[in-house]
Amino acid sequence: MLDRLGKYHVIKEIGRGAMGVVYLGHDPFLDRDVALKRARHSDFRDAEQQRLYRNLFFNEMRTAGLLRHPNIIEVFDAGNEDDEYYIVMEYVPGATTLDEHCQADHLLPVQQAAEVVFKCAQALDYAHRNGVIHRDIKPSNVLVGDDGRIKVGDFSVALLTDPLIRETQLMDPVGSPLYMSPEQLKDEPVTNQSDLYALGVVMFELLTGHHPFPASNLPALTQRVLNDAPIALERYRPDVPSSLANIVARALQKDLADRYSTALEFAADLSQSFSELVHPEEGIGSASRVDRLRCLSFFQALRDAEIWELLRWARWEEVAPGEAIVSEGEQGNAFYVVVSGTVVVMKGTTPVVELGEGQCFGEMAYLAHGIRTATVSATDAVTVLRMNVELIERATLACQVQFQKVFIETLVERLEQTTEALAHAGTA
Repeated sequence: MLDRLGKYHVIKEIGRGAMGVVYLGHDPFLDRDVALKRARHSDFRDAEQQRLYRNLFFNEMRTAGLLRHPNIIEVFDAGNEDDEYYIVMEYVPGATTLDEHCQADHLLPVQQAAEVVFKCAQALDYAHRNGVIHRDIKPSNVLVGDDGRIKVGDFSVALLTDPLIRETQLMDPVGSPLYMSPEQLKDEPVTNQSDLYALGVVMFELLTGHHPFPASNLPALTQRVLNDAPIALERYRPDVPSSLANIVARALQKDLADRYSTALEFAADLSQSFSELVHPEEGIGSASRVDRLRCLSFFQALRDAEIWELLRWARWEEVAPGEAIVSEGEQGNAFYVVVSGTVVVMKGTTPVVELGEGQCFGEMAYLAHGIRTATVSATDAVTVLRMNVELIERATLACQVQFQKVFIETLVERLEQTTEALAHAGTA
């Protein structure tokens, strides 16, 4: 077995597939474990097969390297060692694929399955917005870490929508037939909606352990996908809430006009279904948090999908009375929205203003990544939503535009309030 690829130590083989062998490796310079995927194009004697294989490998290097998202396997590096190409990727400890959870005797709890699909939808939304269509979404291309992290991987047949990039892309029909959309089976143009159809099939399998179009061979499968309605999800899993069944049904629509148009839409519907899955005794769930935020002035101009998206990137924090949330003089790049309770803004020892539900603070540090110019403390039990610049930038463009509009309007209002309060303090 290999003991080194480039600068990386090879520890052991951890996986093998048609595209290559995956090893657990170690980066001695950054002192971290990595996954090393080595191409196996030398296994093919035919020159044309080798060329195609190399192109697919380069395609994965390029497309995955464009993407940085918590639910997409990150690519760190790539290299060539004695004409053997390799990719250096994020290592996910204890990772298994979704394959085992698509078996009827090994299903995840319904809520957990819905959360897995939600994270996949978030990953696809990010990829699509960055001009990448995966084209091969299936259970074996989604990893589940031992800490519960969900990672979408294998972008070897992904399509870059940039018309200037074509030389290493496979333009022929690609993908796994079980997860191909009707338009793929008919050799029609592939779009982001093709990925959403595939995710709908994965969701059906995660919830039932069965395929929505059971068939014994490829011609029969093709006929059923193109002409028949999917098997009713309730037939296999009657305990699944109707909201989830409806989401699967929409994702599997044959007509693109009836299918989800974006992964964000898919994720937003999943978020709404969570209210049927979270039990009150388990504390406030995400759907309940969306309901609370919707009532606050800061969020009233945002759509439910945008609120849900912001909530996924933000931190929900509880603060005890008297506790400082931010302190004057410290570095910061996050800002906060008061969800409940009251906070006081202090300049030195002078109270400047009190803020209540729906108001925000920390705007200047958020804008300038600078030093906090005031201390903000809870006057009673407070709940705040903390938002960070880098995470907000991962939201959809539509969400960012709406968020920035509300943010600027709120900032202007806050500056007026602060100016007025300082003027009063100066004449007192």
